[in-house]
Amino acid sequence: MSLQVELEHQRNVLIVRLRGELDHHTADVVRIRMEEAILKSTVEHVILSMKDLIFMDSSGLGVILGRYKQLKAKGGVMAVCDVNKSVYRLLELSGLFKILAVHDNERAALTSLEVVS
Repeated sequence: MSLQVELEHQRNVLIVRLRGELDHHTADVVRIRMEEAILKSTVEHVILSMKDLIFMDSSGLGVILGRYKQLKAKGGVMAVCDVNKSVYRLLELSGLFKILAVHDNERAALTSLEVVS
């Protein structure tokens, strides 16, 4: 299975919806698309919506960590939402929940970021 990436801008927030598998075959596509969106616009914060993400490996963790650092350098925040059990476990074991907020859905994530902005 491949990966589909959908980007949506809402004010200063970039919502990234991932569908499929985020692995070493697809990680560069996500990295490039997110990097370009963060650099070319007024994006301050990112929400990663993982509702339809069925698999992620360490390459995906690297993409997330890299974009987190990119946002943090700009004073921004990254949040994740709609995380399935297997991806949740990977994020938990990796320690990324120590630096990323996790929310039940996009609405909750957006609400939390409006407080930050």
